[in-house]
Amino acid sequence: MATDLVGQAAALSVASPAKNSVYIDEDVGIDSPQASGTEASPFKSLGYAYIQQPPQGSSPSYLTRKSQTGPVSEDGDPAARLEWKPATKSATKKAQNYLDQHKKKQAKEKEQSALREREDEKRRAALEEAKKIVIEQDKSLPVATKIKIREQDSSIVKLGSGDGSAEGTRVQVSGWVHRLRSQKDVVFVTLRDGYGLLQCILTGDLAKSYDIQTLTLETTLSIYGEMREVPPKQHAPDNRELHADYFKVIGRAPGDKEAITNIIAKDADPQTMLNNRHLVIRGDTASGVLKIRAAVLRAFRAVYLDLHCLEVTPPCMVQTQVEGGGTLFAFDYYGEKAYLTQSSQLYLETCLPALGDVFCVQESFRAEKSLTRRHLSEFTHIEAELAFIAFEDLLTHIEELICRVVDMILSDPKTGRMITELNPDFKAPERPFMRIKYADAITWLKEHEIVNEDGGEHTFGDDIAEAAERRMTDIINKPIFLTHFPAEIKAFYMKRDVTDDRVTESVDVLMPGVGEIVGGSMRLEGLEELLKALEREGIGADPYYWFTDQRK
Repeated sequence: MATDLVGQAAALSVASPAKNSVYIDEDVGIDSPQASGTEASPFKSLGYAYIQQPPQGSSPSYLTRKSQTGPVSEDGDPAARLEWKPATKSATKKAQNYLDQHKKKQAKEKEQSALREREDEKRRAALEEAKKIVIEQDKSLPVATKIKIREQDSSIVKLGSGDGSAEGTRVQVSGWVHRLRSQKDVVFVTLRDGYGLLQCILTGDLAKSYDIQTLTLETTLSIYGEMREVPPKQHAPDNRELHADYFKVIGRAPGDKEAITNIIAKDADPQTMLNNRHLVIRGDTASGVLKIRAAVLRAFRAVYLDLHCLEVTPPCMVQTQVEGGGTLFAFDYYGEKAYLTQSSQLYLETCLPALGDVFCVQESFRAEKSLTRRHLSEFTHIEAELAFIAFEDLLTHIEELICRVVDMILSDPKTGRMITELNPDFKAPERPFMRIKYADAITWLKEHEIVNEDGGEHTFGDDIAEAAERRMTDIINKPIFLTHFPAEIKAFYMKRDVTDDRVTESVDVLMPGVGEIVGGSMRLEGLEELLKALEREGIGADPYYWFTDQRK
């Protein structure tokens, strides 16, 4: 049967074609330059065939078939699919329309290409003329005062009037080109120096010069000129602008494919943004976050100082664990095993007898390979240790610290404005924070049918997952002190509650829209109790001699 089918196919393919024929097989053909339109190498569509070999009078003839999905003969013979047949009138009409559209598109592309060529030629000619312009500093002008963009002191920088009727101070400002805009014979350059933004206006030969005509974002410049108020109904950073009379290029940034806007485009994927973090931080959002972060650190230090806590700097290279051995970064320390610290809290405790209440702003490290919002291999860790307090004192201290820090950064005009720009819905937490014990939280989760990570009902002893914890916090929509966690899911050094030996005097602070932001606890006080806790966790006591000594 297979031999007969091949023979019939050969007869069909020999009997039907004409000399100037173009072949289209809608099943196995290819619409690409690799196809030639022959019987052995057919096109896939009639439209593409018309483009590659357009009709001229009655030639060529277009023969089509569907060799795999076409109709079979009346007696069910699949060999009929292999027969080449002339294209139908409706198909040729559709193909002709496709060809006409293709010709129009080609004509338009040719026209646009010619236009681009003329524009490029015009641009090349303008740049050649621009090279002839020589920019020199006018020595008859006052000597420029070198300033940073942050300078607002009117005794140093006097603003001239927007219309130029009253002169302002002539200054020299250096920075990076943050934004760039051309308008007729005027070029607007927004300069950035890390302290702020300054709009600079270049006109005349300055605007026509080669360096400005080829200026790229992130190029470093020194611009000289007069500082003026922004004219009425106009806008610029800090309501002032520099009217340039001279500039120097310090370093030219690449353009075209290597331009910063191509490397870190707005729609770039997160991994690209992370790999180019050194460039991303030049943007308004990332730099704003870093400035707010700095303000938060300043506020923490100021509040701790006011609360009579002394800042200390514990080591980052240690030989002990705090948060569990599975998240330790280990390394060889001159033949001995050592780790990057998970937390400085145990070291802080050793400072209490000598220094009183203490805190640190130190890097901590966790070997948790994850891309979630809760996991970082390295982070800035703010920790404190307080002596002679009860559990309720600890909660009061944490609430006071958080609220005062937030109030301080919001009250600063510049930082408060940046926070509003980046997070318009942000509101300071209200006191008092809600108190919920762990056991009550388990009951709440059950009542609200919020399941655990396995899809089951929460039970006492569960380590409440982030998703459930955040959902509870967002529904309650208040800052929460979640307290009294089971001892089995907490660190070895946490003190048990004297009224319920199952749980510890521990706390997590939960914020709506964020989740956990602070963790804390009371410490075991007795040496015997501490040694038993270390033994229970399978941790040798010898490396902790300096910590256990605090109980002697």
